[in-house]
Amino acid sequence: MTRLLLYSIQQSQWLDIVLWVLLVGVLLLAIVSLFWQYRKGKELAYELVQLGKIKKNNVEYDFVLKTMRLSTWHVDATTRQAVTDADYRDQSDVYFPPIGKELYAAMPEQDRNRVIKTLDDLCDGRVEEAHEEYRFYHPQTKKYYWNESYAIVADRDVDGKPRRIVGTSKRIDERKEMELALVEARNRAEESDRLKTAFIANMSHEIRTPLNAIVGFTSLVPEVQDAVERQQLLDLINENTQKLLVIINDVVNIAKIESGKEELVMSNFDLNQVLSEQAEHFRNDVKSGVTLTTQFASDLQLVTSDLARVVEVLRHLLSNAVKFTSQGEIVLGYDAPVNGRIRIWLRDTGKGIAEENLERVFDRFYKVDEFIPGAGLGLSICRTMAYSLGGSVTVESKLGEGSKFTFELPIQ
Repeated sequence: MTRLLLYSIQQSQWLDIVLWVLLVGVLLLAIVSLFWQYRKGKELAYELVQLGKIKKNNVEYDFVLKTMRLSTWHVDATTRQAVTDADYRDQSDVYFPPIGKELYAAMPEQDRNRVIKTLDDLCDGRVEEAHEEYRFYHPQTKKYYWNESYAIVADRDVDGKPRRIVGTSKRIDERKEMELALVEARNRAEESDRLKTAFIANMSHEIRTPLNAIVGFTSLVPEVQDAVERQQLLDLINENTQKLLVIINDVVNIAKIESGKEELVMSNFDLNQVLSEQAEHFRNDVKSGVTLTTQFASDLQLVTSDLARVVEVLRHLLSNAVKFTSQGEIVLGYDAPVNGRIRIWLRDTGKGIAEENLERVFDRFYKVDEFIPGAGLGLSICRTMAYSLGGSVTVESKLGEGSKFTFELPIQ
């Protein structure tokens, strides 16, 4: 019995020890677990903070891409496979072919060869970064659009060879249009400067020629006793006076047009009478073998416009036709009005105008033939005055066959 009791006590002591050990183990495990959860909580909090920063950076990144209207893409340098990551370019009216073979096919050959070479240089490691401007074709609008791309090697293998190329692309049509407009403006300014220089030299000659004639013939008049010769000198003086007056009027008209201060004086007149008077005024100036006739669509055609400006346009057109027509005919007429507008035309069989000069003849100071007298202002004045009347002046011509100028204006 005593042994049994001692054994029970001994077993109880061992059980207590085991329980204490288990309890301590549980406590240690709980402490370790709490510490681990604490560490994990801090790591999770840190990761949440970093995730927030990443989300913020992504928002800012997307915002920048949208603001700049950029697309981002990457290329596998080994396979040359390209993938668009994001595209924020303005796609309201433009077709964007996918990066790769389809994009290359949409490029003009000159641009395509250059872009492919640049990409090869990047993928082969010959350059670190690249910049290209190129066009691609829109199959619906049948127009070419401008794109600008930047690319850089983003990753290399252990041997230093490129593995990944990243880049951005952007539409630059507006910039290219501005660049083209600036180039055209510069060319126009240079051309205008050249023409003005030529104009000054030409005006010096044009004014000096009739003025010398006037001075010279005037000095001879007192010495000539024969009435016929005296009258011939007076006619020559009058002719050169008229030439000088025309030149001065052209310069004055240019000054008035540029100032923009001259107002329209509207009146009602018979177009038939006006055209007949102007034709009669120039009839004696036409060269031998040339006929000047009129051709009207009706017996009476009333027009409400600025008579002085209409006459000025007609005189310049007739003066040109007379100067450049050495044989054949000059016909002045008009067609029946259509939609409240009337087309006055002047057809001649003169030397004509080359196709590339059909618009240039309306530029100030431009002369088709430098050997023909004139300041090169007439047709420019015609078009400007026609615009001021709400009309237009156009020309159709073939070199060596003659020309047809059309003066269109509203009848009221």
